[in-house]
Amino acid sequence: MRTTSIVNYEALMYRIEELAKKTGRVTTRPLLLLFYVMTSWHTPLKEKMFILSALSYIVFPVDLLNAKRLPVIGWVDEIAALASAYQKVRKYITPEIEAKVDDLLDNWFPEYSEIALVIGHDE
Repeated sequence: MRTTSIVNYEALMYRIEELAKKTGRVTTRPLLLLFYVMTSWHTPLKEKMFILSALSYIVFPVDLLNAKRLPVIGWVDEIAALASAYQKVRKYITPEIEAKVDDLLDNWFPEYSEIALVIGHDE
């Protein structure tokens, strides 16, 4: 029996990718780690709901503190949501999830992969 999900994972991943284009690889990595922890069968439902709420708050256009009106302070709520979720569920991050995230980031940011290869060969 197959159950249907109430979460549209494709739409959420699309929003993460759109945000990645604006914020860059380093900022996107924790979002993707959380996304893949949320989609893992090993993560308890309670933790998945916590991650979903944090990711939704970060990637969808609703803010408690408006980043356009308060440039620095406006990002505080997003950073707090991300940090809180990451701290709570980091024990579920496996090497497989990290590899999946790194592969996706290499695909989204190929220039970074090329730089890493060049630096790796110089050592």
